[in-house]
Amino acid sequence: MLEDIKAILTVTLVLFAIIDILGSVPVILDIKSKVGHVDAKYATLVSGFIMILFLFLGNQLLQLIGIDVASFSIAGSVVIFLIGLEMTLDRDIFKSGNFSIKSTSVVPIAFPMIAGAGTLTTLLSLRSEYPVFIILSAIFINLGIIYFVIRFIPKIERLLGEVGINIFRKVFGVILLSIAIKLFSNNVMLLF
Repeated sequence: MLEDIKAILTVTLVLFAIIDILGSVPVILDIKSKVGHVDAKYATLVSGFIMILFLFLGNQLLQLIGIDVASFSIAGSVVIFLIGLEMTLDRDIFKSGNFSIKSTSVVPIAFPMIAGAGTLTTLLSLRSEYPVFIILSAIFINLGIIYFVIRFIPKIERLLGEVGINIFRKVFGVILLSIAIKLFSNNVMLLF
């Protein structure tokens, strides 16, 4: 029992670090400013569905459509790079008129920010080391944290203020660019 609790805590922390929902706050605020609202429940449910589906069927799904994990990671890195570029340069790459609250809760929030290439490949790695019930427990704990953060985005926005949000947005835009480049460079070598 104690070993299971320790394993759940370990997997929870690994997923929490990979998902980095706190680091995604500036991106979520940016999306919220474009569409007016982000549906916390919908984003959490969709990202949870993606993670659980990928936990059980990840390798098979990628093989079925002929995509390897490296290509999947590179595609996610391109989307993250564009979001980071948008935040850093204060330019609209993704036109706000094309998005609804539900669609922005799915792309880019549920995927690739929460249940992105890093999270999904981590789940595949964890599956080889831990029993499924431990990984599922860790996913559900992280989904609770994700819901809480997205749900209270308006309070976080008030706490930071307009200047704080702008500073946060630029800094995390550069961080997202760096993460995207690292994801890209780590995986592009696997293709060749």
